Amino acid sequence: MKNRSTTICYQNSQASIAIIPMKNPLPRLFSAALLASLCLSGELLAEVIPNALFGDNAVLQQGRRVPVWGSAEEGEKVTVSFGEQKAEIVTKDGKWMVWLDPMKANSNPQTMTIAGANNTVTLSNVLVGEVWVCSGQSNMEWKLSRLVDPGTKRGTPQKWQQDVAAADYPEIRHLTVPHQSSKSPLSNLDAKWEICSPQTIPDFSAVGYYFGRDLHRELKVPIGLIHSSWGGTLAEAWTRHEALSSNPALASILKRYASYVESFPKRLAQYKAKEADLLAEHQKACIQAEKEGKEPPRAPAPPHDPHTYHNVPSRLYNGMINPLLPYAIQGVIWYQGESNSGAADVYRNLFPALIADWRAQWGQGDFPFLFVQITPHNNMTPEIREAQFLTLGKASNTAMAVTTDVGDAQNIHPIKKEPVGQRLALAARAIAYAQPIEYSGPLYKSAQINGNSMTISFDHTGTGLLAQDGPLKGFAIAGEDKVFVPAQAEIKGETVVVTAPQVTNPIAVRYGWANVPEVNLYNQEGLPASPFRTDDWKTQPASVKPSPTP
Repeated sequence: MKNRSTTICYQNSQASIAIIPMKNPLPRLFSAALLASLCLSGELLAEVIPNALFGDNAVLQQGRRVPVWGSAEEGEKVTVSFGEQKAEIVTKDGKWMVWLDPMKANSNPQTMTIAGANNTVTLSNVLVGEVWVCSGQSNMEWKLSRLVDPGTKRGTPQKWQQDVAAADYPEIRHLTVPHQSSKSPLSNLDAKWEICSPQTIPDFSAVGYYFGRDLHRELKVPIGLIHSSWGGTLAEAWTRHEALSSNPALASILKRYASYVESFPKRLAQYKAKEADLLAEHQKACIQAEKEGKEPPRAPAPPHDPHTYHNVPSRLYNGMINPLLPYAIQGVIWYQGESNSGAADVYRNLFPALIADWRAQWGQGDFPFLFVQITPHNNMTPEIREAQFLTLGKASNTAMAVTTDVGDAQNIHPIKKEPVGQRLALAARAIAYAQPIEYSGPLYKSAQINGNSMTISFDHTGTGLLAQDGPLKGFAIAGEDKVFVPAQAEIKGETVVVTAPQVTNPIAVRYGWANVPEVNLYNQEGLPASPFRTDDWKTQPASVKPSPTP
């Protein structure tokens, strides 16, 4: 048997393996030296390397052309084989991409081979089905294992634990994009597909899982979930720079960032001058909190460096969305907006611009973009929910999951994630798969003044409107003085008639117009109505009150 030696030479963070026959020690020394020289000079041929999205256990999108891409030696021919298809391309600028013709869903594990001049990569257990991207901030990122209900009795399994134990779905595959931000667009990532099981799913997005589980149960095809989210992030961080700079309505975002960059040195110097005193005060506050049995206050920290901070315009798009392009997908589910609640007027234009640009960059048409309306919370104003509602009229092929009944006034991360995923799945079944089902709660359509009352019409009334648990609540009405008062509301067919004794000439109605609205209008399908206002006054008089219970 001939002696063989394997040496690994690292080029561009990738390993090239050269196998050289060895007959005696002298040639071995010489060959090793020669190989080291070749490594240093960069003359070894690079291996063909697929993008990390193409790995074992992957799911490919059915019904549309599927791009497969990666890197290889310049001018090297790359051949991709999958099922009965074979596609070839010559590498250019160190990159290659081939396109597979549309395929039908297939639950039978298949093998994909990617062959170059120097190596062949084999990907196993690949399925064909439906692929969705799950993105946003913390409520999308929130893991199943963090859905802890403090009201559960000791010894009783938590709801999430029961769901995890039942999560044996080998045809659901999930991939989580690692947190990474960048000033310029990245093209690769370090991630892998995993098979949904009780062992792998606890650390995956809860909303993403419930969405994928319900889709899989209904469609009975493989489901691929690509999770790319980061808690506490702004929508502009997920938006491409060119989409921001080319839109006059979003000029304030880049202007604010430029001011932030300019003022950073001064703000940093001011913090450092006070840092010792701030830390001392914090220590005292922690000691006091411990005595009172309270949570310690957040430690003081210097201002974020805008040159490295991830939560600034375009950084997350560059680092966590661009590497996914142009992977074939069916659509996107999105749960974000909490961090933009203080600038809802800007979000009215920012969110539709994000949707339009993602679609343009993906190059797969106006794919379904389904999003979650922000849940009730003490710090979440009704204007941010309105901005999301208005997006439905600005971006086609969209749907919104209303969550007025699953929030937590004290917790920005409510544990009721299953209804959120279920409602997104309902929207997907209707929007993406054309199933004739009701997928949304009632949405405000129009208002008609009739003497001393106003009649409100809705879309998505389903098989009829419903007041849960007693008379309708959450409505307010105003006359020409623009002073809103609690109103009586009554369902009349597919409309709601709103009145108040003290308002004889009404001009506007609001529903659920509060940070934490108390509302109970649904359709018969059990889906809650979105908060709304028929007016859109730029300034609100101090006398305007949130929509209380009549």
